[in-house]
Amino acid sequence: MNFIRRNVAIITTALTILTAVMMTISIYLIFFYAPVEKVMGLPQKIFYFHAPIAIMCYIGFFITFISSIGYLWTGSLHWDRFAVSGAHTGLLFIALTLITGMLWGKPIWGAYWTWDPRLTTSFIMWLIYAGYMVLRSQVDDEYMRAKYSAVMGVIGFADVPLVHYSVKLWSRGLHPVIERAPGDPGMDPAMFSTFKVCVITIFILFVVVFIQRVRYEFLKCDIEHLKTVDGKEF
Repeated sequence: MNFIRRNVAIITTALTILTAVMMTISIYLIFFYAPVEKVMGLPQKIFYFHAPIAIMCYIGFFITFISSIGYLWTGSLHWDRFAVSGAHTGLLFIALTLITGMLWGKPIWGAYWTWDPRLTTSFIMWLIYAGYMVLRSQVDDEYMRAKYSAVMGVIGFADVPLVHYSVKLWSRGLHPVIERAPGDPGMDPAMFSTFKVCVITIFILFVVVFIQRVRYEFLKCDIEHLKTVDGKEF
């Protein structure tokens, strides 16, 4: 941990450069390598970013879930900083998921928004973690803030599997259930290769954003502690 904190600027810079390179490669593959989808046409290409972004918000909220359990188990504020960093990053990515989904949905289904099961549960997930942030902003004591938000971080994660399996649990909407044989990616090989590269790209971007958020949380804590001498603020 100390090694990472000492070298976080170097690590972040390297990952940011890698993200830029991978993003350039991804865009090239999307528009010049992957074929145009026969039914949806060019708007389908939003999928290559939409789906990986959605996956990353799951990861962000999973980090919050695990870190919240860690805080409730140990009482260490280190866990709380990872939890809130995961929530912040996940909230950003679920917002991007909703935006890219609406941009994709308009030309394909004729509407930016419908109360499709997955759209609805995704919006609820955004509300849950936006509420998580509001809760944290209303509690001054850092231990009580960590405790309350940890409970919410554990309970709120229940919506994540609901989002993922919503099209199977409820009636079909804009997101149909796709049945595939084992090992079948369900898309053209060039499309699947492009998709995998985009997943890697967005994952690296997620890591950069998450590291920066963790760094911010630890620096904020250090500053708050420096402002206190013998238990008195100055």
